[in-house]
Amino acid sequence: MALMAAPRALYAHNSVAESSKLVEDQPSTSMLHYFSPFMLGSFPLRALRRLAKAFHSLTTLAPATFRFNASRLEKLRKDSENDSLIEASQPRLPLIWFPRFARSVKEINEVQKRRELAIERFSDDAQTGRKVSPFANSRGQTLFTQSWTPINSEVQMKALVILLHGLNEHSGRYNEFAMYLNAQGYGVFGMDWIGHGGSDGLHGYVESLDHVVADTLEYIERVKAEYPGLPCFIYGHSTGGSIALKAAYQPEVVQSVEGGIILTSPAVRVKPAHPVIGAVAPLFSVLLPRYQFQGVNKKLAVCRDAAALVAKYTDPLVYTGNIRVRTGSEILRLSNFLLKNLKSITIPFLVLHGSDDQVTDPKGSQELHNQASSLYKSIKLYVGLLHDILFEPQRFEIIQDIVDWMDGRLAQIHLEKESTTHN
Repeated sequence: MALMAAPRALYAHNSVAESSKLVEDQPSTSMLHYFSPFMLGSFPLRALRRLAKAFHSLTTLAPATFRFNASRLEKLRKDSENDSLIEASQPRLPLIWFPRFARSVKEINEVQKRRELAIERFSDDAQTGRKVSPFANSRGQTLFTQSWTPINSEVQMKALVILLHGLNEHSGRYNEFAMYLNAQGYGVFGMDWIGHGGSDGLHGYVESLDHVVADTLEYIERVKAEYPGLPCFIYGHSTGGSIALKAAYQPEVVQSVEGGIILTSPAVRVKPAHPVIGAVAPLFSVLLPRYQFQGVNKKLAVCRDAAALVAKYTDPLVYTGNIRVRTGSEILRLSNFLLKNLKSITIPFLVLHGSDDQVTDPKGSQELHNQASSLYKSIKLYVGLLHDILFEPQRFEIIQDIVDWMDGRLAQIHLEKESTTHN
C-alpha cells in the first residue's frame, strides 16, 4: 500500500489579508492516496490472462486492419485533389484495435435507474428553488444537472457558482452547501460528470477527464446564457477541483469565470504506488479500461462526522466499487499535467485543505498556491480535518470562509469596473 508521511509543517496563508501563520506540527501519519491499490503484488492472475487474450486478438486483427487502412488511403489519393486531405488521412493507430465499448442493455438500465433516483430525490422544489434540468453534451450524452437559486425576494442573486463534485459522488450531496450559498445571494448549478450520479455512462467509469472538462465548458456557457451579466465562480472538490484547474487553462474560462475558482481538497499531487504503475497505466487503460482493481479500500475515512460517512457510503448514487483502470489512469494523467503547469495558472483562486486528508495530498495545494501566477490567490489548511471538509463538524465555518472570499472577489471586480469606467 502506498504510504506517504504527512507534512511536518503546514502554512495557512491568505494573500488578501497579507497574513500567515504556522500551523502546529502534526505527528507523522500515513497518507493513503488514490492509487494505493496499484500494487505490483496485487495484480490478479485473471487480469493477466485477459491481457494475454487481448494481445492475441491484436496480432490477429493487425494485418487486416493495416490492409484496410492502406486501401482506403490509396482511394483517397486517387479521388482527392486536396493535398491537405491526403495529409490529414495518414495512418494512425487503427481504432478497430481498441473499439469503444458499446452500451449494453445492463448499462442502459442501470443508468435509467440512477437517473430516476436522482430526479425523484432532487426534483423541482418550489420551497428551495431547486430545479432539475438534464442536457445533452456535444457527444450526444445526457448529463444530469440541477440548480439551486434564491427564492427569498429580499435576497438578490449576485453571482453564479458552477459546482463540480468529486470522484465517485454526485452534485446532490452538496444540497446543504448550495442552500447556504443561496441565503448569501449565490445561485448554485451542479453537474454530474459522465458515469456519475444521474448522468449517462457506466457507473464510476470516466473514459476521459478531458471530456469532463469539455462538458464543464459547455455547462458554464449554458448557465451564463440563462443568467447574463452575473459574475461566475467554479467550485470543485477533490478531482472536481483538478477538473476546474484544467478548465482554467482555457482563455475563455478565465474571461467568463470572472470571480475565479474555489478548490477543496484538490487532487493536484497524485502519485502511483510504484513508478512502474505510472508507466504501464496508459497501456492497461486501453486494453482493460473498465476493469476494476480488486482489494481496494473502498470506505476511507473522509470526514469525522459519523452520520455523514454512513450517508455517503449507503447512497446508491455514490459509486463504492473498486476503481476502474481507465478512471485511475485519467486521474494520474491529469495530475501529471497540473504539476508540470502550475506556473501557467493565472485565474484567481481559493484553495482549502484538511491537514489530515487521507485521500489527496495537502502538499499539492501548497505547491499550487506557491507556484501559480495568479495575482489573487489564497490558501487555508485546517488542522486535523480530513478529505470531505464540507461534511466535517466545522463545515459552516468553512462555508463562511468561502463566502467571505467570494464577497471579497465581487468587491474587487466592482472596483475594477469602476476604475475602468472613470478612465
